[in-house]
Amino acid sequence: MTSSNNAGLQVRKNAATPRGVGVMCDFYAARAENSELWDVEGRRFIDFAAGIAVCNTGHRHPKIVEAIRTQLDQFMHTAYQIVPYESYVALAEKIVACSPGNHPKKAAFFTTGAEAVENAVKIARAATGRPGVIAFTGGFHGRTLMGMALTGKVAPYKIGFGPFPSDVFHAPFPNPLHGVTTRDALRAIENLFKSDIEAARVAAIIFEPVQGEGGFYQAPPDFVRALRKLCDEHGIVLIADEVQTGFARTGKLFAMQHYDVLPDLTTIAKSLAGGMPLSGVVGRAELMDAAAPGGLGGTYAGNPLAVASAHAVLDIIEDEKLCDRAVMLGNRLKARLEALKSRVPHIAEVRGPGGMVAVEFCKPGTTTGDGEFAKAVQKRALERGLLLLICGVYGNVIRFLFPLTIQETVFDEALAIVEDALLETAGASK
Repeated sequence: MTSSNNAGLQVRKNAATPRGVGVMCDFYAARAENSELWDVEGRRFIDFAAGIAVCNTGHRHPKIVEAIRTQLDQFMHTAYQIVPYESYVALAEKIVACSPGNHPKKAAFFTTGAEAVENAVKIARAATGRPGVIAFTGGFHGRTLMGMALTGKVAPYKIGFGPFPSDVFHAPFPNPLHGVTTRDALRAIENLFKSDIEAARVAAIIFEPVQGEGGFYQAPPDFVRALRKLCDEHGIVLIADEVQTGFARTGKLFAMQHYDVLPDLTTIAKSLAGGMPLSGVVGRAELMDAAAPGGLGGTYAGNPLAVASAHAVLDIIEDEKLCDRAVMLGNRLKARLEALKSRVPHIAEVRGPGGMVAVEFCKPGTTTGDGEFAKAVQKRALERGLLLLICGVYGNVIRFLFPLTIQETVFDEALAIVEDALLETAGASK
């Protein structure tokens, strides 16, 4: 059965799929190239969502398509844990070499970001013999039970799904705009050690160098240094969740390269394989070896087609200098948004490293989040053919996740749409 229009597909979707799978758009993709996609009715859209930060290298990059086709002609699946293949080993070598730090490291591959997080926690627990994990408010770490337990945002991720795994605790994430300092966050961790779990029972502290779903808040350097010092003092594993920040998005291959300290373990996914399902954990060799044989893995973990795509992604990032391009494009976008502040008083802050840019909206003259304004901007942009994503605990942040390969003319077109949507929404709110 086929449908040639969006309305027919929407009826079928509502009848066959559950409402718990939230879908932003009411139109259906037919094809995509680089930063553009077209729906089944032929309408064109500029994609500033990039599959939720998955397509840093754009849709259907020719090198990725060719790499997958070549692998498809060889074999599709053996299960790496049954019959291994060189491409997995070679990718692990590349990730070890390009991830922060010159110490001995190892890497293992999985399928989803949530799997990477779960396995990082397993590794930390196996290495330390401890149960506790500390995460942060506003953090997002996946939709599995452990992922939800770690996530510091209730709606929509946790509603109705408890109870969650125990020995997971949250501290506030530094957020100067909303009055949370590094000192506040660190004091909260010390209070956890006093009131909830002693430091000697904590296996890991997990954080995002730049919070994704939480609103694109970047961890301050003094906070990251303090976490490293705290972990060293108490024998705790420091996990950097780079599922959304990795692979050139922030202007570095890894966001932790913006800091002068190193994590013990790093989780990766999303743009690692340019649209194919692949994730991983990379970290200190002695920690990675803590789990017994058979304790890590999965039937589809390190799928050959996804691994082939990841090799191509790393080549593209280097060959096309996408880290530099992320900085250049991000600076242009931030400058355009900053210039609109005097005409759009709802703009409370423009932020983000490299091409991981966000604009936060608050009611003018306050720090009270204005989610309705964000939704109105998103709606007006979509009406003009630009896909934007909303994030933030209060749903008042628009995040810009343009492919780093985006064509100059398309990028300029998108910026004009953003400006028009902001000015129209500001005018309508007076």
